Amino acid sequence: MLIAKLEPYLGFLHSEQFGKASLVCDFQELYRYLIDDFVIQYCQKLAKRDFVFKTEKMPAQKKGKREYLNDVDTRDFTSKINDYFETYVEIPRMKVGNRQTIETLISEESLLLAKYLRNERRDWIPRVPAP
Repeated sequence: MLIAKLEPYLGFLHSEQFGKASLVCDFQELYRYLIDDFVIQYCQKLAKRDFVFKTEKMPAQKKGKREYLNDVDTRDFTSKINDYFETYVEIPRMKVGNRQTIETLISEESLLLAKYLRNERRDWIPRVPAP
């Protein structure tokens, strides 16, 4: 968003709140299904032993237990989702090539939106990979 010179805190779909990058939240909706599919597939492989309980302070001086993915699986998940952003989709790049990584697609899409908002393009139709 910043590379495209868009203000990440001004949103259209999500409310504007202090410290919330509303435009980033709006933009992620275009690709939510990709990440949701990845997360669901990843979670289907998890077992009860992959989670740990941690005691945390809660409001009003109370303590509560929360369940988290253990440290090993958290690192594994983080690594795999980062790798997922490097997978290719069959959507032509803006300049050269017939496919690109998901990460590049998201960056290019923010540039195309910026061009539309600056009246450098007549329209903006998001390029979204087929499921």
